[in-house]
Amino acid sequence: MIGELLRPTLRLAGSTVRRDPRHFAALGFWSVVEALPAFVSGHAVARAIDDGFAVGRPGVGMAWLGAFAVAAVCGAAAMGRIVPRLGAIVEPLRDALVRRVVRGAVEGGGGRAGSAVVARLTQQVELVRDSFAGLIMVVRDFAFTTASTVAGLLTLLPITVPLVVAPLVVAVALFLRLLLVTVPRQRELVLSEEAVADEAGAVVAGVRDIVACGAEEAIATRAGHVVDAQATAARRVATLTAMSTLCLAVGGWVPVILLLIAAPWLLSGGASTGDVLGAAVFALYGIQPALRSLVHGLGGTGLRLVVTVHRLLHASGRPEPEGWTGRQVWQHGNDVTATRLTFAYGPRAEPVIRDLDLHLPDGDHVAVVGPSGIGKSTLALLLAGQLRPDRGAVTLAGAPLSGFDPADLVRRRVLIPQEAYVFTGTLADNLAYHRHNATRQELTGAAAALGVTRDLDEILDPAALTQAERQLIALARAYLSPARFVILDEATCHLDPAAEARAEEAFAGRPGTLLVIAHRMSSALRARRVLVLDGVRAELGTHEELLAGSPLYRDLVGHWSG
Repeated sequence: MIGELLRPTLRLAGSTVRRDPRHFAALGFWSVVEALPAFVSGHAVARAIDDGFAVGRPGVGMAWLGAFAVAAVCGAAAMGRIVPRLGAIVEPLRDALVRRVVRGAVEGGGGRAGSAVVARLTQQVELVRDSFAGLIMVVRDFAFTTASTVAGLLTLLPITVPLVVAPLVVAVALFLRLLLVTVPRQRELVLSEEAVADEAGAVVAGVRDIVACGAEEAIATRAGHVVDAQATAARRVATLTAMSTLCLAVGGWVPVILLLIAAPWLLSGGASTGDVLGAAVFALYGIQPALRSLVHGLGGTGLRLVVTVHRLLHASGRPEPEGWTGRQVWQHGNDVTATRLTFAYGPRAEPVIRDLDLHLPDGDHVAVVGPSGIGKSTLALLLAGQLRPDRGAVTLAGAPLSGFDPADLVRRRVLIPQEAYVFTGTLADNLAYHRHNATRQELTGAAAALGVTRDLDEILDPAALTQAERQLIALARAYLSPARFVILDEATCHLDPAAEARAEEAFAGRPGTLLVIAHRMSSALRARRVLVLDGVRAELGTHEELLAGSPLYRDLVGHWSG
């Protein structure tokens, strides 16, 4: 888990260095100049005391302090050179991340820029840019300041180096161990913040429907759970972050205490008062601020950077499918399972789906039938992850639907409703909506399989298309997608029987699982199994088994036949 979270950030840092190493070389040069005051500080204090103030020569003492001031001015000037170099490093990174998020939203998000996508584009990309810049500054400052301080100690009073460096090494080791524990907690916080954004967006968008259905209490309870989870995650991260104070105490204050304790021994060994004070200045002016910057930087922006980069690249990435059918192999196959699935439109409404257990093995072909309004489309939305059940769960490939990232879920399942979506653009653009790298041969094959006869380069005007034409285009788009779980929610209702049969047979021959909300009896006859919903229970079996054992199914068959 830790390695998975850290790997994208390490790759990001490596690619940034490789993009233009000259900027990093210049950054290193000016960092050496900027660290000059840390090297001069202890020497200046030691010489000002020993060669100046302690022997009655205040002019010499002031001269050494003046040298320290000059070094500080040089360091400030170097910082002015560092900032532009830093901008040249992080701005291209920000642009690349924006392009990736937008591409992931358009290609993998079904064309809907939801709240989570907006958060990634506006908040998280900017967070990565700022955090990465801050991380470079923190690591750079710690590395060069520490090196400069140790060099100063070696040239001033070498015997004090272990007293300063040993606690620093222990503090850094403890801090890095604490970071490894905190990274997963920070990830939980980022995910919970996205969940709050999604939940708030859904509530705001559907407020009129919520009030109309009397679902205020249920929605408030559900939203409250999401907010509580975010608050819990924030408290856990805050607790672990507070523990970093111990690391700062070990590396920042223990060296000073050790120097004070060892002062009599150092003086008796030939060290001057100025040398001891200079060593203390090195610890206070060099080591302690550098460590504080590292702890606060890595413990705050560094953690957010690691988790946010992983989130951005995972959510916006788009693995290439294998072959036009989008064949993919997962650890648990691609089975779909519903366990005690229950859903009602409102806290006082009767459940539309009640305690439904359903297992669809990979490659199954099931038709769902039942009276109008019995919950067939509701079941389709629940199995697609578009609705959250009140009780029970739906798993895909062994994992709960609620745990999938939206972009990943789009790659694994596709839902085609009655009202087909077609946008202005070429037919090829519409067909490649879920499969951006499809070849022209694959586009032609998908169109032919579903009976779409228009030219791939023809510009489509959705308003000029018939409902049947829009449905065929949407079906061909789903047929070409990498998803192995396809749900047709009366998606062929505007097609004639021959075209409907052709579409369902095409999907049945496509690797994966097919669930059809039946519009005609012929859909049930073509399916491997049939699921009958009657509002109280569900019956699953073959056409022949249900004819023999289900009175409702026999009535439906007779109604359709009539």
